[in-house]
Amino acid sequence: MNILYKSEPERGRLWAERLKTLLPEATFRQWPDVGDPTKIDYLVAWQPPENLSDFTALKVLFSVGAGAEQFDYAALPPELPVVRMIEPGLTSGMVEYVTFAVLGLHREMPRYFQQQREKNWLAHASLPAARRRVGVMGVGKLGEAVLQPLLQLGFDCAGWSRTPKNIPGVASFVGEAQLGAFLARSDILICLLPLTAATENILNADLFSQLPPGASLVHAGRGKQLNHQHLLNALESGQLAAAVVDVTSPEPLPADHAFWRHPAIWLTPHIASQAQPESALTALLENIRRFERGEPMHGLVERERGY
Repeated sequence: MNILYKSEPERGRLWAERLKTLLPEATFRQWPDVGDPTKIDYLVAWQPPENLSDFTALKVLFSVGAGAEQFDYAALPPELPVVRMIEPGLTSGMVEYVTFAVLGLHREMPRYFQQQREKNWLAHASLPAARRRVGVMGVGKLGEAVLQPLLQLGFDCAGWSRTPKNIPGVASFVGEAQLGAFLARSDILICLLPLTAATENILNADLFSQLPPGASLVHAGRGKQLNHQHLLNALESGQLAAAVVDVTSPEPLPADHAFWRHPAIWLTPHIASQAQPESALTALLENIRRFERGEPMHGLVERERGY
């Protein structure tokens, strides 16, 4: 078995060491040390090599991240399975980030931090969690996971997805026909959607106008889903009170971008959910074993859907 890794070098070094124990019979190569490309069985990458056609024995392309929209599918062999990363480290990281963001927005921390900068000692009335309505756009495995602690904290939770979901305690809204009703009851909106043609630029002025006045946004989906100027306009008008933004387009933002200095925006550098080296390697090897046994792999991308 020959595995080629093409991504962050330090993680590759850790994987190479760990594989000596977990799978000593495997040959692990780290880009650009490809060796003979015709002998590579599995490629793990954020972006494949430009000469992918030379990898004539390639069985599966694995994304190193939770997304797989970065691949140019027209340039990939149509029969090549593409698998995105699903592993516990990614899930727990997103749960931590979203819980932190929702609690911060619920308790109006952006407002209090701005008051601190202004040396303004002023308390505001707070709402109990049961009176704060939270809406999650994108109720896949990550969406289901982030809803659990929010439910335990007492928030009034709903989810919006392409297909109906049955999660105890969570109101389910489905498709375009129910998007407006979902937005109207979302005081804190969380975007965890995959990037597709339908979701690009979805966080725009029209969507923001359908939220309750003074709502807040947590954006941990994909950068191209957010219209930056429309968010700034919504914050300026008061339609939105605050936003926590982890993903942007481009990344990083230019030094003169308004998000860096906006008092109502918490900006983080795409760190909400990061694969952990050991658990990610375990997930990768489990998928390789499943493939070689002829079983379905976790995270197999349906190309027509884009995720």
